[in-house]
Amino acid sequence: MRSASSTLRTDEPPSGGPCITVWNLDMAYGDVLVQRDLNFTVQPGEVFIIMGRSGCGKSTLLRHMVGLHPPARGDVLYDGESFWRSHPHSRARMLRHLGVLYQGGALWSSMTVAENVALPLRKFTELSAAEIRRVTALKLALVGLAGAEDYYPAELSGGMQRRAGLARAIALDPTILFLDEPSAGLDPVSARLLDDLILDLRDGLRATVVVVTHELASIFGIGDRAVFLDAETHTMIAAGPPATLLKETANPAVRSFLTRGASEGADRSTRRATAAVDPEKANGAAREA
Repeated sequence: MRSASSTLRTDEPPSGGPCITVWNLDMAYGDVLVQRDLNFTVQPGEVFIIMGRSGCGKSTLLRHMVGLHPPARGDVLYDGESFWRSHPHSRARMLRHLGVLYQGGALWSSMTVAENVALPLRKFTELSAAEIRRVTALKLALVGLAGAEDYYPAELSGGMQRRAGLARAIALDPTILFLDEPSAGLDPVSARLLDDLILDLRDGLRATVVVVTHELASIFGIGDRAVFLDAETHTMIAAGPPATLLKETANPAVRSFLTRGASEGADRSTRRATAAVDPEKANGAAREA
């Protein structure tokens, strides 16, 4: 399989093409390198997955892509236009087309659900109060929270908080949605319902969706393509459709992640079973391993 980091290696970022291009991106906090040489594209209308083990830099990459943290090197392009090399006014214009769901929903605890969703409408539009109430009710209905306008975040379940955060993320009808660990901590049923909602919103808004996650059910259930960020080598070591990566990758880190370490788990289970029957044989196998 072709190395994921071997693409787009030029001295200047490409123009035109995909709706998102991450070009020669290095991420660092001071002298601490997080990831380097990140190169990938996101095509219009797809659900693109950023995956990897905890601490590899997935959420940091999202912060670079949505303008919250400048890269140490490289750039992010939207429809061929440089984000980090652009004037602040141009960046603000590009950001108006993005919607972001942060981890846990990131709702303002002192505001009602309706007030949270209405916040970007009040800040970035000239809609009247009545129009804002109408749009807010529509967005909440789209995520299955009709009638929850007057609740506070603390009165909602974890899944409902994510849905409220998603309603706020789509308040301005973005063309690109960024979702940071949307189903983390949810039970399997709630996570599946949220995945279904993400696909419905993608189709209804005709949006492109970028999802940061390590949840395999979401990766395989909704992901069209994915990149794998590796914490040890500090770069991306695989890219492609998740099912294809599972089938074809020869990289042990990627395979272990996509199978939840099934082979290692099987070896441990075998050793435990052997130990229960024949402790001497188990000790010998452990020494050989």
